[in-house]
Amino acid sequence: MDDLVIWGILGAGALLMSIISAISQLRCELARVNNTLNKIAKQVGVPDEVTADILNELISLIAEGKNIKAIKRYRMVTGHGLKESKEYVDSLTSEIIK
Repeated sequence: MDDLVIWGILGAGALLMSIISAISQLRCELARVNNTLNKIAKQVGVPDEVTADILNELISLIAEGKNIKAIKRYRMVTGHGLKESKEYVDSLTSEIIK
């Protein structure tokens, strides 16, 4: 019975590792597709989601230390998720600090 449990645990571990590997590959593929879409959007002339007014508002909020409000505003304007919005605001913050 102990051997069966050990083989079951090993099998579950192997399955978990293959799932993690597949997720990692999907993330890489999604990043590549997103990058390609951004390049196509620039070529075609799709306007940026963030206008100069919104960018100035975000920079002002960041300068006041209101990063959470900046993230919320960016999400409202673009419809992006929390992670993407936080990354964008963080990138603005690092540009402001330079």
